[in-house]
Amino acid sequence: MIDLNDFFYFVQVVDRGGFTAAGRALRVPKSTLSHRMQQLEANFGVHLLNRTSRHFSMTDAGQEFYRHAVSMLREAEQAETVIRQRLKEPSGTIRCTAAVATMQFGLKDIIADFLIRYPKVNLVAHATDRTVDIVGDNYDIAIRAHTDPLPDSTLVQRALAPAPWFLFAGSAYLDRHGPIEAPQDLKDHATLFMMRTGVALVWRLRHIGQARAELVMSLSPRLLSDDMIGLKQAAIAGLGIVALPGYVCREEVQMGILRRVLPEWIAGDSTITALTPYRQGLLPSVRVFIDHLVGEFPKVVLL
Repeated sequence: MIDLNDFFYFVQVVDRGGFTAAGRALRVPKSTLSHRMQQLEANFGVHLLNRTSRHFSMTDAGQEFYRHAVSMLREAEQAETVIRQRLKEPSGTIRCTAAVATMQFGLKDIIADFLIRYPKVNLVAHATDRTVDIVGDNYDIAIRAHTDPLPDSTLVQRALAPAPWFLFAGSAYLDRHGPIEAPQDLKDHATLFMMRTGVALVWRLRHIGQARAELVMSLSPRLLSDDMIGLKQAAIAGLGIVALPGYVCREEVQMGILRRVLPEWIAGDSTITALTPYRQGLLPSVRVFIDHLVGEFPKVVLL
């Protein structure tokens, strides 16, 4: 493998008209430059330079090599300039992934605001509920909503916001069935349940003001599904009461078509976390995106 530094040395020797001037400009001994050029010629098996005590010139092969070497050095300089510019100012493309519900209800406005703030950044936002190999699939960041701690791995974790689950019901349903004033009243109502691996058919209700006051309520749901959007629509349609992350139902609560049930009780705890493949060497675009998520996600999860 030819040392690419020799391309640079060759161009410098030619541009400055010899080893003495090139060595002086580069602060490299003349003997070192001469040796490097001899090694370069030996690797090619052809003379690139004609040199005597009084004369210095390129051979035909040397002239052809010089043209390509100059072109290569220009490309290398442009590559360096592009990278240094990206390190100076957020730019380029960020690839992120999140679950469908997180992307649709948590990230849609956050991403739009970020792109407006940083016009030189592009973003590929992939919504999927399957497990994604962040490193293998070449993602810069993954956003996870989770109840249990994430598995130990080499990925770097940054907590963005707590995302508690609350009880919701359609306004028409509550108007028809009357108020629900205590957890015990729930047994007289139809329920809808978000199906998750390893999660029993129960609600673990915790009072906001009394951390140790937890009630476990067994359920026989009328609708059991792993589709948050479908469960929310079923609640809006008046089919029963559902427990969902607050940010998933935020807009419908503001519109008045969903209402919190037992607002002093939490139906579950979860956290939104950002994962990156490594801590050091993040591009400015990725760093400012994470900072943006840290600042904006707490606003999204509030009701």
